[in-house]
Amino acid sequence: MKFIIIGLGNFGSSLAQKLTNSGNEVIGVDSKMSKVESLKERITHSICLDSTDPQAVKHLPLKDTDVVIVCIGEDEGASLLTTALMKQFNVKRLISRAVSPLHETILEAMEIEEIVHPEEETAERWAKKLNIYGIIDSFDLPDEYHIIEAKVPNRFVNKTIGDIEVRKHYNLIVLTTIKPSVEKNVIGIKKKTHKVQDIGNALTLLEKDDIMVLYGQLKNIRDFLKED
Repeated sequence: MKFIIIGLGNFGSSLAQKLTNSGNEVIGVDSKMSKVESLKERITHSICLDSTDPQAVKHLPLKDTDVVIVCIGEDEGASLLTTALMKQFNVKRLISRAVSPLHETILEAMEIEEIVHPEEETAERWAKKLNIYGIIDSFDLPDEYHIIEAKVPNRFVNKTIGDIEVRKHYNLIVLTTIKPSVEKNVIGIKKKTHKVQDIGNALTLLEKDDIMVLYGQLKNIRDFLKED
């Protein structure tokens, strides 16, 4: 996959390196040459430019990029301006970092659906989410086992856990499912949220846009989530 990461501080640079090491094409962008220089041998490409300048940004390969991640943390104004520009250029998938509750509220008002909280989430977890199709979030356990939040693959929509025989065919356990919902934030802007359902069982129906909480080894989770 192709990524553009804007903002090469601790979180952005770590995420850029992990995605590059996983075989992705990563362009790192920052306004400080020192940060760009420090990563030029560690990621696919690194570029020094002002991401709030439309004339500079339009030279980035935005149409050919799968995901743009705005990781700017030091300057909330620059982060918001950059995010607005990315929306204006209609990038395929936009993820933006929030560094304060107000920052997050403004991003929600801008209808940014994927928001990063580096103080709570590690670059390792985000790299895994971005590397494996369908993963929403993950929690690592000993011995290569993981608890993964993932979208229901299209081929399993409107089937039950019993129909799929997840344990038999994939050696995985569906711990529960999570249903999408909508609620209003503190300023009345609607935002997407989720409601956890009962413990998964053979009769649990997997519907479109549901999220499954899976337990098992990563290789088996990859097989389960892969697209036909």
